[in-house]
Amino acid sequence: MTTNGPRPEILRYTAFSGSPDGGNPAGVVLDATGLDDGDMLAIAAELGYSESAFLTAAPEGLGGGEDGRAYRIRYFSPKAEVPFCGHATVATAIALAERTGPGKLLFATRAGTVPVEVAEEGGTVRATLTSVEPYTAPVTDADLTEALSALGWPSADLDPAFPPRIAFAGARHLVLAAATRARLADLAYDFARLEALMHRLDLTTVQLVWRESATVFHVRDPFPVGGVVEDPATGAAAAAFGAYARELGLVPEDAVLTLHQGEDLGRPGELTVTLRPDDPRVHVSGTGARIG
Repeated sequence: MTTNGPRPEILRYTAFSGSPDGGNPAGVVLDATGLDDGDMLAIAAELGYSESAFLTAAPEGLGGGEDGRAYRIRYFSPKAEVPFCGHATVATAIALAERTGPGKLLFATRAGTVPVEVAEEGGTVRATLTSVEPYTAPVTDADLTEALSALGWPSADLDPAFPPRIAFAGARHLVLAAATRARLADLAYDFARLEALMHRLDLTTVQLVWRESATVFHVRDPFPVGGVVEDPATGAAAAAFGAYARELGLVPEDAVLTLHQGEDLGRPGELTVTLRPDDPRVHVSGTGARIG
């Protein structure tokens, strides 16, 4: 550590599950004052989770939090900093709520300002983040071919109702839809090859989806650029997927989507994606639990 003071408290929370054995674990440092980039990266690598979150004082001029409940937040995977991470945001919000009570929070991220509201519903604490304004972008035929080759997916295994796109709601994700649940379940990809493509396209994960019903989806997220084979529950990708599905008319403008993730890893989680016709942003919510 660069600081001569004591090592900061490192909390461990899971997001998008009420059980410590489900969802996606994240490291949470509620006071990262005095840590530099190397320190934060070292903590994230030591924990080995897909991301860890680090809080410091809010930048000057950031308003909107209740009673000073505004912060700067940074996210590190074991290999690099990422601009935005949904599950670590939810985990951090729940950790804060356990200490200061439910309510509104405001996080300044590299991707923009992200409001979060934490509420207690029937004894369950639930955090809802609001994404930055999203967008989608095309993917070239050559890049799609390379992605499918790295995944080992024949093009015939794609669902033709879901065109491949790059989607953004704080971080960039390549959205690919499987035609069957069996295709989604069978994930064994070329780590180095997919990582190289993702670096070139500035992707955080590849969002693999299968549609179970009109509003229910199963998803998986390879994350080689973070040094992790697969992310167990991915809030940033869920937000990006919600924007993608709405923009392409695959779901109504006013919809609540349920995304199941982590089942194939033995860490089941559930992400709720809410789309509102009067708001271009996407709202992602879930529960959480402290680990240990």
